[in-house]
Amino acid sequence: MTMDLDILVFGAHPDDAEIGMGGTIYKHTAAGLRVGICDLTRAEMSSNGTVAIRKQEAEAAAEILGIAVRSNLGLPDRGLFVCREHIDAVTLEIRRLRPRLVFAPYWQDRHPDHVACSHLVKEAVFNAKLRRYLPDTAPVTVEQLMFYYINDIYDADVSVDVSGCYLKKTESLAVYRSQFTEASGDNDYVATPLNQAYLQRVEARDRLLGQRLSLTYAEGFATIAPYQVGLFM
Repeated sequence: MTMDLDILVFGAHPDDAEIGMGGTIYKHTAAGLRVGICDLTRAEMSSNGTVAIRKQEAEAAAEILGIAVRSNLGLPDRGLFVCREHIDAVTLEIRRLRPRLVFAPYWQDRHPDHVACSHLVKEAVFNAKLRRYLPDTAPVTVEQLMFYYINDIYDADVSVDVSGCYLKKTESLAVYRSQFTEASGDNDYVATPLNQAYLQRVEARDRLLGQRLSLTYAEGFATIAPYQVGLFM
């Protein structure tokens, strides 16, 4: 079943989209736009939590952000590669959901899966418009491909004021308790960068970008092609 979306956000793992652009997602769903999230993997290699727990957390975050659809391609965590099989999976999802805008992680990041996701989405966006590529499905031309930041941030080409809806971003991230809750006495729970004040650093990043624009909070994005004013809304 096809579904025309205004925005489709890809992430390597459940929580990537929320970290990078949870405020932007909610700002647009609150304005009536149809936004979807596609997670490439089930994050089965995460040090804490389980696939089942992460799925529940992702569903709860999706409800908070008001997205129209959240899907998971079930590709291997720590096994993402720019190969035909993975490109095809992403291409078919773009053709199924038919978004106007696509977002992916920025192409530089400390996590290799985020980098692989970035390159896979770039390849798939290009292939999705080719009518002779996977000809059993209808081609889709994405109007704009943009990139959001997860762990590392570089100069942003575009920023979105998320001051008025930042609470929704923090709420969507808070439900990922398996990832962001500080390590306790649980013998099966280990300390990672994610549960060592990671969310505070995300908020500081968004506040710092906002400060440069005289805003409380902002989320930044990078583009390859020039950004066309008016596409978001």
